[in-house]
Amino acid sequence: MSLLQDKELTAITIADIMIPAEKVAHVQENNPLEHALLVLVKSGYSAVPVLDSTYKLKGTIGKTRILNEILGLERFEIDLLSDLRVQDVMITDIPRLLKEDTLIDGLKASIDYPFVCVVDKEGYFDGILTRRAILKEFRKDFFSGRNKQPK
Repeated sequence: MSLLQDKELTAITIADIMIPAEKVAHVQENNPLEHALLVLVKSGYSAVPVLDSTYKLKGTIGKTRILNEILGLERFEIDLLSDLRVQDVMITDIPRLLKEDTLIDGLKASIDYPFVCVVDKEGYFDGILTRRAILKEFRKDFFSGRNKQPK
């Protein structure tokens, strides 16, 4: 039985479906952009959380943001990758969720983002909530009584 069948929609918390911090690729704000781009390419993600040295969430960084930063008039200025730091390019105005927030809060926050970072009350990074995780919960509920689940 799915979480949606067991609980009211508003009773499902972010903690029930989030990906914990130890399983999430991230970079630190003082890393060079070169490191951030390597993490993004190797992980296959388009964006990852940015943390400070104490593991507080500072923002996110993505491939597009990095590539736009090193794009010159006629070529990519690759040397800038080692000169610039993640903190120079990262996005800081991002939604944040608490573990206690509801699935509905997560759904609202994730409309414009593939993932939303989860933090504790002091701002320490706890993990991420992905749109994929939300959609999987809905799929479990809506297709559980039907003949076949879509793949």
